[in-house]
Amino acid sequence: MKDEKTRKDDYQKALGAYAEASKEFRRQKFEKAAESFRSFIEKYPAERELVDRAKMYIAISEEKVREPKSPVPLKTFEDHYHYGVYKTNAGEFEEAQKLLEKAQKMNPEEGRVHYALADLFCLMGQSDAALEHLKKAIQIDKFFRTLAQNESDFEPLRDDKKFKLITRIV
Repeated sequence: MKDEKTRKDDYQKALGAYAEASKEFRRQKFEKAAESFRSFIEKYPAERELVDRAKMYIAISEEKVREPKSPVPLKTFEDHYHYGVYKTNAGEFEEAQKLLEKAQKMNPEEGRVHYALADLFCLMGQSDAALEHLKKAIQIDKFFRTLAQNESDFEPLRDDKKFKLITRIV
């Protein structure tokens, strides 16, 4: 009778450990999930059915860890523009430039993209390109003049004569 109770207790413990590893998998924490499933197999090798499932989850988890994260599907101007701004804010300037330039090609008369490129180029220390895009943005929509006057990212350009000329209130 004790053997049966012990087996049930062991099985319950095995189920609990398996459930914990499964939680990590569902949370898409694949490295931790694989580690938890390996630990489970080591601790409960007699639970064949659960061990077989755990091995399957380890294989899936390892594959997910190896897969590069898929980028956001970019189709429209808005997709490229917003993801470019996101990449700028994340400090991934090279990727941001590609995205914003693609958005610019899709809609060359959109002031927002020129303003975003001006901001990006300023952050990259490319003053001439920043001023060129800022000028274009303001030509498209005067609203960008006010934004530029108050944008902290343009601080390095504040004393530049071209910046003052472009952003002056007429």
